[in-house]
Amino acid sequence: MPDARVTHFWDGEHVIGQWFAKQVDDYEGIAWDAYYLYGPDAVWETVPSPLVGSGGTIYGERATLKMHLLPVLGK
Repeated sequence: MPDARVTHFWDGEHVIGQWFAKQVDDYEGIAWDAYYLYGPDAVWETVPSPLVGSGGTIYGERATLKMHLLPVLGK
């Protein structure tokens, strides 16, 4: 994404995608093109919680992401 506000992190070994697939989505594999939204009260212990919303593909679920995101932003 060519935007100065965006930070890109490359995970060539898919460690993060595998972790979220197993720990949050409860399946073996890789979570691709997904979002996991946590609010200001979220705590990361073993697994972050509470989860406000999640979905994928991000573009395909953009309306749902917006619906979950607006209350977190206070709108």
